[in-house]
Amino acid sequence: MKALMTMDENGGDKSPRDTRTCAIIGGGPAGLMAADVLSRHGIAVTIYDQMPSFGRKFLMAGRGGLNLTHSEPLEAFLTRYQNADWLAPAIAAFPPDSLRELAAELGEPTFTGSSGRVFPKSFKASPFLRALLRRLLAQGVEFRPGFRLIDVAPPTLHLASKSGEGLELHPDAAILALGGASWPRLGSDGQWAAMLAAHQVEIAPLMAANCGYCVEWSANFIERFAGAPLKTIAIRCMDEYRRGEAMITASGIEGGLVYGFGPKLRQSFAQGKDVVIHLDLRPDITDKALETSLSRPRNGQSAANFLRKAAGLTPLSVALLHESGFQHLPKEPQILAALIKAMPLRLTGPAPLARAISTAGGVMSSACTDALMLKSLPGFFVAGEMLDWDAPTGGYLLQAAFATGAKAAHGALAYLSK
Repeated sequence: MKALMTMDENGGDKSPRDTRTCAIIGGGPAGLMAADVLSRHGIAVTIYDQMPSFGRKFLMAGRGGLNLTHSEPLEAFLTRYQNADWLAPAIAAFPPDSLRELAAELGEPTFTGSSGRVFPKSFKASPFLRALLRRLLAQGVEFRPGFRLIDVAPPTLHLASKSGEGLELHPDAAILALGGASWPRLGSDGQWAAMLAAHQVEIAPLMAANCGYCVEWSANFIERFAGAPLKTIAIRCMDEYRRGEAMITASGIEGGLVYGFGPKLRQSFAQGKDVVIHLDLRPDITDKALETSLSRPRNGQSAANFLRKAAGLTPLSVALLHESGFQHLPKEPQILAALIKAMPLRLTGPAPLARAISTAGGVMSSACTDALMLKSLPGFFVAGEMLDWDAPTGGYLLQAAFATGAKAAHGALAYLSK
């Protein structure tokens, strides 16, 4: 431990003032959480971020309502993660209730929505972020925006500003919380992966997660339906069937229902193949009931009008049936019902990583100690989306970012105490 002896007003010795230092690179949820833990334990903390301000992707995540975490029991909560065994200790130590307590301390009490998702009552990210930044400032944390990490060579960190100003740091410990590789314009560009790999850190390839998937729509379909919602549908992907909602885009299909199949789809695309999923356009009706309804006389109705009345299909659903390869839809009720209940849709690949909500892959568990310290870079810890884990939307992403930030900070505290 480093300490300076200070003098009281009568010239006598006072208790030592802790001068141990920790540099945190990355000002998102994981980095800010780590700074909170360390500064509350008396560590001198400075946070660096390449962007002009902090928490930019966090603000983007809360644009439609800040979904902080989820209210389901912890045992079920942990099943939502890929590499859950690795994350479980961090989330168990800082579970959803702890994140809700943090929000309340920041003056942002939370509520649970009908889906079980947890939101701050303000429903916004900016009040939460401002309150956390004020708290860190009050705890003595220093903020240095506009500096990018260039290289690491323990105990040294090399940073540089956009203007070319170099900065060489020699902290007692460092926490890297540089994010994934999605939304690079907000600061998470994944360039750290090659840098750490050069230092023998094992990195799983960075891939798009919680992203849309590409479909070769016809030009007419794009013109008519790009941006249209697909409500109350279901998708079967391999052996899994889920209900929910999706969205048609100019390049394909996206939305929460689609995101949930991400791990299976990534595995299939990794083999270099297109993937065919099946859309159930009427999940609330059985095949037999739909077949019976489609057996009604058409009485000269157009196909679109007949399908609207007999099967309850929207113009978008009818257009999708045509996009599936049928210029002329089958008239046999049994075949037509089967098509409506299992319409094939060929996905040609994931949307670009830069537009994904989150990133799969990253620093592998084998590269870290249980305290999230890099084995090949002693004194350097990692947290947040840099780590090789994946989760769906619904509060799981932010929960893991905050929890691993706290765990890395406690690991750094243990390291500094030695």
